[in-house]
Amino acid sequence: MTEELHRPSLQEWVGHVRDRDMPVFGRTVQEVRTVTEDEMASSGRLSHVILQDAALTAKVLKLANSVLFNPGRQHVNTVSRAIVVLGFDLVGQIVLSIHLVDALLASSMREHVVAEMARCFHAAVQARTAAIAKGSKAPEEVFIATLLSQVGEMAFWCFGGQQATDLDEALRARPAEKPEDLQLEILGFRLRHLTAALAKEWQLGPLVVAAAEGHAHPSGDEIAIAQGYRLAKAVENGWDTPEARTALAQYAEFTGRALKDITEELTHNAAEAARVAAHFGAGAAARLIPVPPEGGLVDIDAEVAEVVDPTPDPLLQLKILRDLSMLLSAKPSLNEVLQLVLEGIYRGLGMSRAVFALQTADRSKVAGKVALGREAEKLVAKFSFPLDQRPGEIINMLFTKSAPIWLKGEPSPNIKLDRLEAITGSRECMLAPIVAAGRVIGFFYADRSTSNPPDEETWQGFLHFAQQASISFQHVASRVTAKK
Repeated sequence: MTEELHRPSLQEWVGHVRDRDMPVFGRTVQEVRTVTEDEMASSGRLSHVILQDAALTAKVLKLANSVLFNPGRQHVNTVSRAIVVLGFDLVGQIVLSIHLVDALLASSMREHVVAEMARCFHAAVQARTAAIAKGSKAPEEVFIATLLSQVGEMAFWCFGGQQATDLDEALRARPAEKPEDLQLEILGFRLRHLTAALAKEWQLGPLVVAAAEGHAHPSGDEIAIAQGYRLAKAVENGWDTPEARTALAQYAEFTGRALKDITEELTHNAAEAARVAAHFGAGAAARLIPVPPEGGLVDIDAEVAEVVDPTPDPLLQLKILRDLSMLLSAKPSLNEVLQLVLEGIYRGLGMSRAVFALQTADRSKVAGKVALGREAEKLVAKFSFPLDQRPGEIINMLFTKSAPIWLKGEPSPNIKLDRLEAITGSRECMLAPIVAAGRVIGFFYADRSTSNPPDEETWQGFLHFAQQASISFQHVASRVTAKK
């Protein structure tokens, strides 16, 4: 049989998407799952995963401050705070959803993908409202499951090749027939089954699988997903069409509320869905969500998450220092303190890279523990220096003199930077020791691109964060000692 006549099976499609079309997403899922499924994992580990990506950080913080996820409007400045306000599991689900949207938007798309994505964002907000009305214990999970409920369809339209072309032509030529019947005829399976299979493969959650498979006796959350999706699809041609009125009436009946009492809320939900889609970075999808005039104006361009490298933010520096003080009163772990200080240096001071390095137990060397910024994982993996008393060697000097160092311009001839430069590729950076119990136990390293070198204000901010880190480390260490 020729390749043109071969019709891939459902499982072949799953392998095709997993291995060839979206392998990076699969690895990201595994990385996030490793953190969120580890009962011993700290919020610092999840923060670290997020902070590796400036674009992801911006999106998570925008969503953490949105009405949808933060109705109490507790202002969130840091990723660490986002995890406290929203919860560990929900932030993990948001991260996976952002990565999935990014993966689909990065493909060579068809109009079906953006249209389906818009429908899913709208449906997710409406489904969450329905779930709350029915007393759901997990309305945020309903939102995420609805958002992911058509992942198979979107993946197919992204990567379907000739089969996608054939199905597209059939849908246009035979509009009276049910789309699922045409899918079965042309593909040999329904696209919702591809969603269920991919949801299982990527472990997107049982609710996504259940919503895609369709059960004879669906749960209240599953029905809420179906109601949200039906409503979002029905209003695409207008909120006053017969299809829209029918869907609105069914939605009202399911929630147990009079339609006249919820109409205003539903139209505002459409506007909120457009904002949320923009926060996810899906501006094209946001513009397709049908927002009636009474729903309110939405400036999509203003809402799209900015994807930029960190820039110095004095106000953020102050807020992170305040959060650090609040964190200390809650008896944090050293990892939580470290993560917040490192975020302050990286995002607050607007550095290109920031590293925390810690002395080994035998005190023979110092090794990187956590890094943020450009190629952070590669940097921290090789960030290791022997403490061998080599004269003039910069890291030895840092530990011996216990004083911060700002390397800029041409260094003094008696300072040796060869080890540092071999690892970081830079001769201009900031180094500050962390002192606990009267001795240096590690240090912070930070640098910025040569096109935007740090100034005196940045240096003072770096010193302040390092000083607060030492105080915090001493505070946590004394508390641990007192317990013994």
